[in-house]
Amino acid sequence: MVRIAVVDRELCRPSKCNLECTRFCPVNRTGNKAVEIVGGKARIYEEVCTGCGICVKKCPFKAISIVNLPDELEKSLVHRYGPNGFKLYGLPIPREGSILGIIGKNGTGKTTAIRILAGEMKPNLGLEREPSWDEIIRRFRGSEIQTYFKKLADGKIRAAHKIQYVDLVPRKIKGPVGKLLEIADERGVVKDVAKFLGLNALWDRDVRKLSGGELQKFLVAAVISKDATIYLFDEPGSYLDVRERVRVARAIRSFIPKNRYVVVVEHDIAMLDYLSDYVVIMFGEPGTYGIASKPYGVRVGINNFLNGYLPAENMRIRSEPIRYQLTLTDTTPVTGKRYLSWSKLSVKLGAFKLEVEAGELYEGEVLGILGPNGIGKTTFVRVLAGELKPERGDVEKPLPNLKVSYKPQYVSPELFGEEKTVENVLREANPSVLTPGSWLYVELVKRLRLDKLLDRRIDELSGGELQKVAIAYTLAKEAHVYLLDEPSAYLDVEERLAVAKTIKRLTETRGVAALVVEHDIAVQDYLASRIMVFRGKPGFEGYASKPMNLKDAMNLFLKELGVTIRKDPETGRPRINKEDSYLDRLQKRIGQYYYIPRPSEKEAE
Repeated sequence: MVRIAVVDRELCRPSKCNLECTRFCPVNRTGNKAVEIVGGKARIYEEVCTGCGICVKKCPFKAISIVNLPDELEKSLVHRYGPNGFKLYGLPIPREGSILGIIGKNGTGKTTAIRILAGEMKPNLGLEREPSWDEIIRRFRGSEIQTYFKKLADGKIRAAHKIQYVDLVPRKIKGPVGKLLEIADERGVVKDVAKFLGLNALWDRDVRKLSGGELQKFLVAAVISKDATIYLFDEPGSYLDVRERVRVARAIRSFIPKNRYVVVVEHDIAMLDYLSDYVVIMFGEPGTYGIASKPYGVRVGINNFLNGYLPAENMRIRSEPIRYQLTLTDTTPVTGKRYLSWSKLSVKLGAFKLEVEAGELYEGEVLGILGPNGIGKTTFVRVLAGELKPERGDVEKPLPNLKVSYKPQYVSPELFGEEKTVENVLREANPSVLTPGSWLYVELVKRLRLDKLLDRRIDELSGGELQKVAIAYTLAKEAHVYLLDEPSAYLDVEERLAVAKTIKRLTETRGVAALVVEHDIAVQDYLASRIMVFRGKPGFEGYASKPMNLKDAMNLFLKELGVTIRKDPETGRPRINKEDSYLDRLQKRIGQYYYIPRPSEKEAE
């Protein structure tokens, strides 16, 4: 066995603890201890460490992780971030003329892998010195990645990389969108791409004034316009609604030359399924080590991921499978108490006007909301939360002491208090959420991996960490109705599914109700018992339907998008049909944009 000892340098604070990791480390038979403080941080010598785990238990900040892995895995070691740093085993291998999709938890090496493939960083093979390209190529002799590394070493790979954090772009560049895109254009396609993505209206706008979704489309257009050997897209769907995600996916498929390498990292499994020709699953212990699986066909790979078992690696990556609803009923029976109801509403904000059909929210149900950005979804949620008053119509709360817990769309440290710790915030919501072994602790703290963040200050958290704290804070409160606006933003696919499962369990076991605004179709499909569809002209007028059953709502929504979805017969997950495929044409012809195909139709697809 090979032992990996990782010390999180952000969490390790020797000056604030009693150095118990060094004091309690047993003396090895060589007469040495495995832990000492070097440069103000704990250093664990893996060759001396016995793997007893005492330091892991003694560290008050949970900064230390120790795992044992099979010796043969070391042969595929690609990169390590220094002593006691993260280790990456294996790489996703791109194929010329195909789109490789990468799926997996945050912190398992997806971004590291694509940076290596882009040539932005050189794999160090776990050495504390930089190896030569000859050493790297020799290490992977006989594998598919050897050929790719040889091209990289010879300068035959030119990469165009769409980075993960689009909000960093305005800090680095400035100027009008159109001028910057023309500078990026190396293939003479930028105007066609911009028109396809709806960027023409932004042509003269300064890039620093773009929203997150507009920045995303700007970057995708710039990368597609490059003349590159390999195109890499790190989370191209973030900040975008369903309509824009499909449009971006189609742009990537349509405008990139067919003989190039394309790699896409994406947490929206429906979009990843639609985009990819084959997938690689990144698994392991986040922040400690990551392993790239063997390549799988798209359907099989994503289903293996949801099942939590990888047959080619004989590896279980999740204790229980994730299953979606396999049947679609024409009507959804609603029983129990009515917690909220609203008459026909009219809301006006400046030049924007929203009309909402009458509806209600019942005990034990999750009401989903689907629609493009800027169409009034958040406005409606704020009306239900009591933050906005409609011009016409009323929101009725039948219970006299009805409690509502609301997670807004945009979460910032100021929402909780910048100097508070995560533990302080969760304790304010509900002290029992911090009781180890309690239902809330398992569902919110353990599943969302907040146990390692309890001592961190709110203003020290990343966007994804802050989002998880906001979700836990909202769901931990004792309430009758939970309003969650885009809870999956910044979360990886595992975290999205964990949040969806928790919301569903909470509504069922507590007998409460939830309303969820969400752009991820797979999450909505898993969660919602009924759905409201928002349509109209973004930024000007919106129209919200009454709550509808899943089948009718999805059909209405997808017909407007011109997209068809079928349910996978094994897992029940929604799969977007490739444009103009057999099932796409069939479903459009019969007017069923969302349904379960018969076996013969599945084979034909």
